[in-house]
Amino acid sequence: MPGKLKNIGVVGLGLMGSSIIVSFLKAGCRVIALTPLSEELEIGKKRVLEQLNLCKEMGLLSENEDYYTNNLIICDDYNFLKDCDLVNECVIEIEEIKKDVYHKIENVVHPKCIISTNTSAIPINILQQYFIKPDRFMGIHWAEPAYSTRFLEITCGIKTNVELAELVQKEAINWEKEPTLLYKDIRGFITNRLMYAVYRQGFELINKGIVDLAGLDKCFQYDIGQWITVMGLFKRMDYEGLDKYVSSYSVIFPLLSISNEVPPQMKRILEINGRGIHNLKGLYNHSSESAEILEDNLSTFNEEIYKLADLYRIKLKQFKLSEIKK
Repeated sequence: MPGKLKNIGVVGLGLMGSSIIVSFLKAGCRVIALTPLSEELEIGKKRVLEQLNLCKEMGLLSENEDYYTNNLIICDDYNFLKDCDLVNECVIEIEEIKKDVYHKIENVVHPKCIISTNTSAIPINILQQYFIKPDRFMGIHWAEPAYSTRFLEITCGIKTNVELAELVQKEAINWEKEPTLLYKDIRGFITNRLMYAVYRQGFELINKGIVDLAGLDKCFQYDIGQWITVMGLFKRMDYEGLDKYVSSYSVIFPLLSISNEVPPQMKRILEINGRGIHNLKGLYNHSSESAEILEDNLSTFNEEIYKLADLYRIKLKQFKLSEIKK
């Protein structure tokens, strides 16, 4: 159930925005869903209702559909945001467009309203400069689909009031999330930064002829994929025993890639405007059929893993593990 942040605004009704809207509705919040583009009002409404129906089909809604639609207003008028406790921006990753949206939000919301962005590309410190009250601005980064994943990254900019960020972290528990709070703004945040380190190492192994792309994918799927949802990285180290890691670090770390070059595969993708399964130009030779199967598999897996992971999450949370401080 919602806590202190009961009235939520979401600006941007794309796939991610509509998914976030449903996540807030699922948590019992009242949501103002706003599109900055009047011409996208109808298609935006359709996206939100489609996402709500998918959430229903997954069995994640505890009330009937009317309960959620009665808590939802879909509009293109920023004045509807005036009573919001939190507004989350989810528009296209273009700085000038975000700047315009922020000015329109800040002109209508009350002084204590928290404003956030779902950006995964633009530093919070940069976006903060566009606010009259930058202390109330932060990043709130979601995973897709927002209503069936527990991931949430809350990122402070240099001027963010940390107490507000900690309030959002506490409130996110009511949104059925397992939130991570980043006290400092860093490029890529946490998950993207970790994954790009993996991409860099992976491409180096491929380009040295050590493994092919499909082989590397299988290593991730059938080794790391077997345990990472249950343990994460560092609980895995505790589980295996830490002694082997200490000795391995001194041997493996000096061998890891530190390249600053864009891999040749990605340069080629850029040249052909590759967008993976979205235009069938990617690292794999996709067809319409394989793209559809990949999407369907991920959708079904998200539903199953959300419920399965919850069983183990609840078991482990009772121990209230905390890290050993330095």
